Amino acid sequence: MTKLSVNINKIATLRNSRGGNTPNLLKVAKDVQDFGGEGITIHPRPDERHIRYQDAHDLKSVVHTEYNIEGNPIPEFIELVLNIKPTQVTLVPDAVDAITSNSGWDTVKNKEFLQEVISEFNRNDIRTSIFVDPLEKMIEGAKETGADRIELYTEAFASEYAKGNLEAVKPYTKCAQLANDLNIGVNAGHDLSLDNIKFFKENIPGLLEVSIGHALISESIYLGLENVVNMYLHKLK
Repeated sequence: MTKLSVNINKIATLRNSRGGNTPNLLKVAKDVQDFGGEGITIHPRPDERHIRYQDAHDLKSVVHTEYNIEGNPIPEFIELVLNIKPTQVTLVPDAVDAITSNSGWDTVKNKEFLQEVISEFNRNDIRTSIFVDPLEKMIEGAKETGADRIELYTEAFASEYAKGNLEAVKPYTKCAQLANDLNIGVNAGHDLSLDNIKFFKENIPGLLEVSIGHALISESIYLGLENVVNMYLHKLK
């Protein structure tokens, strides 16, 4: 079964837009899990424009499912993760000023750097995942870094699927098959939605986890958070 990890960055964005503590990030994280969500994902950025570093600490006592922290492994991020020791850390090569993640790692060019970072997390019993584009060379490179999993960057798939191009899933299928052969786990995320998640899941062998935030929160405005979490769970089953 593919697990659903809910990215709650957008809840923090909404809270920060007015100051104060509404909506309450910790309560949303608790509710998502009570509604059946199987993990909580956050992506703190250096400017703390949505998730704050303090949020990451506060969530540790609330998340009783899987806790996934995403980010670029700058020294401050590495220190944060080592202090919290979440279930999983997902390494993303986003620039400081990036609106959202927009590319995967070049796991060949950055092999030594990633090996060093991942080995430190492994020593602390934190599962590691690397955000990658659907390129077989990058999957092979990810294996060489010692990562436990990859997270397939799915924006290209989502964009083409919305145009009716079902062939866009093929590179992802091939990369997932390769990852399975290399004994590295497969996660996925970015622009996955209720419209495309079932088709994507059916075509990705061994898909362990999807991380969904923007679409899920947007859909919840119309349909309600509890309903949307369970709609995803239904489609993933």
